[in-house]
Amino acid sequence: MTQTSENVTWLTQEAYNQLKAELEYLSGPARSEIAAKIAAAREEGDLRENGGYHAAKEEQGKQELRVRQLTQLLENAKVGEAPAADGAVAPGMVVTIAFDGDEDDTMTFLLASREYASSDIETYSPQSPLGTGVNGKKVGEDAEYELPNGKKAMVRILKAEPYQG
Repeated sequence: MTQTSENVTWLTQEAYNQLKAELEYLSGPARSEIAAKIAAAREEGDLRENGGYHAAKEEQGKQELRVRQLTQLLENAKVGEAPAADGAVAPGMVVTIAFDGDEDDTMTFLLASREYASSDIETYSPQSPLGTGVNGKKVGEDAEYELPNGKKAMVRILKAEPYQG
């Protein structure tokens, strides 16, 4: 199966190691912990009215979903270095744009997979309309992207620097 760039997630070695460690924890010790919670709750009796049992089963479902997400992400991940600070927009960059070229109406965001999302900075996926529009553009260039209503919007790239998070 060949991979297109759309389903590949570029990760730094540090990010890859962190996600791999989370997957190993969820697949091993965390599975044992949740199984023990379910077994303990099951021993309490009637499962239809057992809140602890239902909560543990729900937690197990969320955990297994995360295991599947991480497995898929890591299978499609490519480990590489942070992007070069050459003024070109690429995943892993903090990008500052001006809407319609208006230097007073700006926004700064991280162009990256949602796995990088943090409360420190807004994150846009490279596959999002804005991410697709700015990806590959250089500082000073204009980029066009499609709004949810189908109209086109124009932004100017003011800054593009590697994320230091």
